[in-house]
Amino acid sequence: MIKVLLADDHKIVREGLRRIIEESGEMEVVAEAADGNEAIHKTLKFKPDVAVVDISMPPGMDGLEVVSQLKLQSPSMPVLILTMHDEEQYVVRAVEAGAMGYVTKQAAPEQLVDAVKKLYLGGRYLTEKASEALAMRVVRGDSTKSGAESLSMRELQVLRKLALGQTNHEIAESYHISVKTVDTYRSRILKKLNLRNNAELSRFAIQNKIIEL
Repeated sequence: MIKVLLADDHKIVREGLRRIIEESGEMEVVAEAADGNEAIHKTLKFKPDVAVVDISMPPGMDGLEVVSQLKLQSPSMPVLILTMHDEEQYVVRAVEAGAMGYVTKQAAPEQLVDAVKKLYLGGRYLTEKASEALAMRVVRGDSTKSGAESLSMRELQVLRKLALGQTNHEIAESYHISVKTVDTYRSRILKKLNLRNNAELSRFAIQNKIIEL
């Protein structure tokens, strides 16, 4: 049996995913997590074969951060991103962070099962739309990056936390950096996005689906 960890902040979603996975007859859910920190802890504790992780898990550590952390702490374990986001920026960020698969929640249940199997066997799995998004980034190259695409991974993470209302001090504690460093990130983000304050950052994050209300 393939051992799977599910990380999603919505219990009803986890219950549905568990049913899909276990009805396949080839997999079992060995652990569930409602946030990023719990996902890291339970992955290291239960050692699943594949971790299925949502991107949006406020507050605290999001799915992209989970992928990055797991790649450091458990590099051989594949991570599958399962999310409502199909925007190019998320697909690219997830792959850059180290995700081996990307499936949207609009996909058919059998795609989730196929994705977990493929990652377990050492492969990659991207839905057609995710593959197209990744291909478009490669075709366009880095020179045309604008908006959220112009931000580094850390800048995007800081933007998300600021938009969720976290203070510079709270963000600094999350990443074990100084408040001054967070303020530097904030200044860079405002400059790159041509914004003036946190209120405009929040509006930008909502409009670009970086956070959910």
